[in-house]
Amino acid sequence: MVEADAVFATSNPGKMREIRAILNDAHDGVKISVQSMAEAGIEAEIKEDGATFEANALKKATFIMKLCGKIVLADDSGLEIDYLYRMPGVLSARYFGCNTPYEVKNKKLLEMMKDASDEQRTARFICAIAAAFPNGRVILRKGVFEGVIGIKPKGENGFGYDPIFYVPEYKMTAAEMPAELKNAISHRSKALRRMKAALREAF
Repeated sequence: MVEADAVFATSNPGKMREIRAILNDAHDGVKISVQSMAEAGIEAEIKEDGATFEANALKKATFIMKLCGKIVLADDSGLEIDYLYRMPGVLSARYFGCNTPYEVKNKKLLEMMKDASDEQRTARFICAIAAAFPNGRVILRKGVFEGVIGIKPKGENGFGYDPIFYVPEYKMTAAEMPAELKNAISHRSKALRRMKAALREAF
């Protein structure tokens, strides 16, 4: 059994629930106990100005690692909509304003999609995760979750753009999925499991 302690560079409680459900699962021989930045007593503002999800994740992980001297994991994730030329992309968290509620953001995106045909509504969530070690080593992994943009928001689970992200294979939005299902197939799940496998080799 490989066990490790780490800090995850977020204070988002919804994200931390998903992260812990996967990283604390020891069925694959790896158990990683993670604290959020708030739990670790770390306060920092990190400007996510990278051109890619990978660049932003790596920047966050290395910055926080230098502050705390521990293994730090960080992710950057977002929604790419083909009809909108893959926007909002790396701007997903800041699209329509950082402090704008996602209920409003989702309505605005649906309005922008009102003339799109079924075939034009393809989209995907992307998640890049970086691990930064005190010895300077870094690891990057990525996960992709394919779907389409729905016609209206549905579901109360999840967070962010989940209510408008419809997955035809399961005939429901990401916000309608039970946590167990989403944690098995989502972009963050895929990236985290790939990261766990890489960490097992690193240790």
